[in-house]
Amino acid sequence: MSDTVLSIENLQTFYGRIHALKGVSLSVRKGQIVTLLGANGAGKSTTLKAISGLIRAAAGKIQFMGRDITAAASHAIVRMGLIHAPEGRRIFKGLTVQENLDLGGFTAVQDKAEKERRLAYIFELFPILSQRRKQDSALLSGGEQQMLAIGRALMTDPQLLLLDEPSMGLAPFLVQAIMKIIRKLNEQGTTILLVEQNAKVALKLADYGYVLETGKIVIEGDGATLRQDESIVKAYLGGSH
Repeated sequence: MSDTVLSIENLQTFYGRIHALKGVSLSVRKGQIVTLLGANGAGKSTTLKAISGLIRAAAGKIQFMGRDITAAASHAIVRMGLIHAPEGRRIFKGLTVQENLDLGGFTAVQDKAEKERRLAYIFELFPILSQRRKQDSALLSGGEQQMLAIGRALMTDPQLLLLDEPSMGLAPFLVQAIMKIIRKLNEQGTTILLVEQNAKVALKLADYGYVLETGKIVIEGDGATLRQDESIVKAYLGGSH
């Protein structure tokens, strides 16, 4: 049996008349961290939205765990174990930390014991969320809100976790903390597709990477190789070695 968790072939999407993705093909194997790099507007977030069913593919094919999900509804994709933690965190302010986590497992976790097991795992991963479980999520710092967004996604015990810009707007020490969490999740068996503008940080984590420019993949390779690629260094890592 193939160890490919996600396979995308010739994915094309439009926003009105704007051709956003122009034939994107990529794959993610079980146990990997794969990163999508590129400037603002390159199509990174659009790719994640198409995978998770938030926007429709105009052409191409998306397969998850061997099943064609190109036309599947987003709620059905969630139930299959493909979870999207979107850019901007999108936590539910006005609800407590605990209530946000409960909503994360709403479609997938029916068994009370299983729900408690997953909560315990998330609170072990993010002790600050345990301390603040009864607090309004609006009162959390930016880094804590990002932890909550990831914790909420983990309530479904995902087969594949899509992370969109988890380091955005965070201080450098918090970026390092979030990246350590992503590494730990991966070491514990979670397969991850990571969209990240901080290419240097992403390529330290990633087994494999793809670079998008104006809706097309222009470079791909393993993380270590891409870190040494002069064109990547100049465009995304802030200069030459």
